[in-house]
Amino acid sequence: MIADVRKLLTPIRNLHERIRAAVVEACERASLDEMSRVVKEEEGDTIFAVDRVSEDLLLEFFEQEVATTTPLVLIAEGLESGQVMLPRGLPESEAVWRIIVDPIDGTRGLMYQKRSAWILTGVALNRGSETNLQDIELAVQTEIPLVKQHLSDTAWAIRGEGVRAERFNRLTGERTPLNLQPSRAPSIAQGFAMLARFFPGARDELAALDEEIVRAALGPSPPGKALCFEDQYISTGGQLFELMTGHDRFVADLRAHMGPIMVERGLPLGLCCHPYDLCTELIARELGVIVTDASGGPLRARLAVEPDVAWAGYANAAIRAQIEPLLQAALERRGLLGGLLEGASRG
Repeated sequence: MIADVRKLLTPIRNLHERIRAAVVEACERASLDEMSRVVKEEEGDTIFAVDRVSEDLLLEFFEQEVATTTPLVLIAEGLESGQVMLPRGLPESEAVWRIIVDPIDGTRGLMYQKRSAWILTGVALNRGSETNLQDIELAVQTEIPLVKQHLSDTAWAIRGEGVRAERFNRLTGERTPLNLQPSRAPSIAQGFAMLARFFPGARDELAALDEEIVRAALGPSPPGKALCFEDQYISTGGQLFELMTGHDRFVADLRAHMGPIMVERGLPLGLCCHPYDLCTELIARELGVIVTDASGGPLRARLAVEPDVAWAGYANAAIRAQIEPLLQAALERRGLLGGLLEGASRG
């Protein structure tokens, strides 16, 4: 490979640290009402005031510190048309890289100071408009901590070279290596496993799917007992990180397959996961987490802001063997396994 993706690792990590510092500082000095103010409605999502803090840094950084030597297509929500060619004016065919970024994944939890958000970046060689998640060669994700939280984790991976991670103490500046280890448990029993159902729309159907899958895997709960648990972390990067650390054993986000249900209800398909939310799934895969689409295949969503994406993550092969057949059977019974193609209104 002529272009060396390793040269982008340090600059991207530096960018993440600048965004982390700027966003935490903004959260410290601004009121909740200020940070949660809606500044723009886009097709993919709502842009809040807190998002603007990171977006300004993002464009300036790539324009001044990367594109001056290496042409690239930058893909991110908040950019006009969802992407920009840097240096400006060059044709996309001259870009070496396609870089997809979510400057704040988990905005809602962060702006209400409920839970950490994440900065996500994936880098792929430019293969034109059909460049997809499987083409990503470098991924970096960095935690944006709550104001009251002094520790922040970062993980990164180059395809085929494993994963490195560190924990940063923002009070002392100390950095310590972090060993990430997905769960080795053979079952979701007594562990965290969930289907994402963050927002109204088809939440009842997603809950019914969740119940059906868990009951088929574990049977009915004995009186006064709980067989497994869930954690509705409203951040795809956060969900992936929970799988990487062994906190979660199974996570699936099937909102993009709810199109047929929403058509029956006379409603549009609501907010779904997008490729920028999943641009660091390479890190999870390099650790051994199994990340697939709802049919069990690799994620191949093109690197753009519009596509709706459904995905499933399994901590290991045993968890996948336990859950994936049940997941697919439950979707098939409802006629939803092809719902992504039939019901997605974008991409």
